[in-house]
Amino acid sequence: MPSRPWSLHGDESGVGRPSFVAEFGLWDDRQAAAAEQVEVELNEVDLVRVVFCDPHGLARSKTVPANVFRAILRNGMDFSAGPFLFDTGHAVAVDFLADAGVGVGELLGAGDFVLVPDPRTFQVLPGTEPRTAWVLGNEYLRDGSPHPLASRAVLRRVLAEYGKHDLAPVIGLEVEWYLTRLLDGPPGNAGNGFGVQGPAPAVAAVNPGYQFNLDAYYDSVADVADPLAAMLMALGLPLRSFEHESGPGQLETTFGPMLAMDAADAMLLFRTQVKQTCRRRGYHASFMTLPRLDSFDSSGWHLHQSVTSTKTNTNVFAAGDSAQDAISPEGEAYVAGLMSRAREFCMLSVPTVNGYRRLAPEFTLSPTSVNWRFEDRSAMVRVLAGGSSTHVENRIGEPCANPYLTIASQLYAGLEGLISGTPATQTTYPSLPTSLREALDAFRESTSAEQLLGAPLKACLTKLKQSEASRFDAWRKAEHSPAGEVTNEVTEWEHREYFGVF
Repeated sequence: MPSRPWSLHGDESGVGRPSFVAEFGLWDDRQAAAAEQVEVELNEVDLVRVVFCDPHGLARSKTVPANVFRAILRNGMDFSAGPFLFDTGHAVAVDFLADAGVGVGELLGAGDFVLVPDPRTFQVLPGTEPRTAWVLGNEYLRDGSPHPLASRAVLRRVLAEYGKHDLAPVIGLEVEWYLTRLLDGPPGNAGNGFGVQGPAPAVAAVNPGYQFNLDAYYDSVADVADPLAAMLMALGLPLRSFEHESGPGQLETTFGPMLAMDAADAMLLFRTQVKQTCRRRGYHASFMTLPRLDSFDSSGWHLHQSVTSTKTNTNVFAAGDSAQDAISPEGEAYVAGLMSRAREFCMLSVPTVNGYRRLAPEFTLSPTSVNWRFEDRSAMVRVLAGGSSTHVENRIGEPCANPYLTIASQLYAGLEGLISGTPATQTTYPSLPTSLREALDAFRESTSAEQLLGAPLKACLTKLKQSEASRFDAWRKAEHSPAGEVTNEVTEWEHREYFGVF
């Protein structure tokens, strides 16, 4: 049989560069060992979704046959730069045809980058047919250097700084989200385009809500929630609880403590798989903060944090005495760091127009000021003192935020405080932003944000969020009276922009 032209050097179209991982030494020993196990597991898999997290916290992927993934595992895979260029409504926010303006030459012409799978994240998704696996990748430029716009790389750098101090952050996830029932209707393409989102999914509430933790209300969604719980456990995630929150069909899902990178990876996997599994069952899951639906309450993402000494394997937040409300001086200094950067880093934890609806007085358990207290859910930082389990809970985040940037920004600020040793009680702090526009201004002026992210990613995020905020402002001006009347109600623009995608 004559050889096919595309087979002369192996079928490697779109799969990076031969031996890309080995050439640039991109795996550590644990990843190399995990890759050997992945090679074995591929015998039981039909398809693999190769995934990375875009700046907005959304999973972007390509699906390939398992035999093709064998080459991708060690060669990497070519991906378009498009997800770095579009804002939340798919408007082109970064000019890739001229000077991209973010200091990354490979963005010009929207050239490809190389995504290298992290074999430690390889997961066979339960209940899929064909049998499908999921794997996260790290983004690289074609010269083998880390991509400056990669959010997972930001968290890796922050964790390396912790390692220099013989410290390891521990993260617990507590996430609120909405389950609704999909209704028959058009697919939402009418009027859709670059920067103009079509109608959001048509849905119905699954129960009345406003009976907090009522067992009967959880039972009303158990035919969906219980299989979700089983799926999350099958994925190896440390699920702690499913519970019914206040709003109609509003659920809270919590996970046990994880190392920080594992927690960020888990958050991306959790949100993606919950949305996809619910859709297959005729439901819609949304991590939008406050949908434009009757009687819906706001949802938050509470990030539980502590720090372990890798030398002594002890929690550095634990106080030396047995007082009920006590945290170590190191823990208090960590809290001071969180609060000192709360305003300038707010956009990384609350990145949407809609997210700032929650940071308002009408939502009494949402933070409206930069403060901390023991066992007080109305504070921005709630301290839970309990000996070796002492930790802090930052309640500022919204559930659709980029997990790598959210976690990295809080760990960066906390480490800065921990090293400085400044007590949280001896400092005054700037106020929280009340809008995306205000948060963007604080972020833009922040030198710490550039130190955390690097100049290219800071510039890219600024352009993305400027585009999003400007489109919202233009819509609001066009839809309201010439006097610019603005109400506190969630707008149709927000519902179209976020409810379906997030």
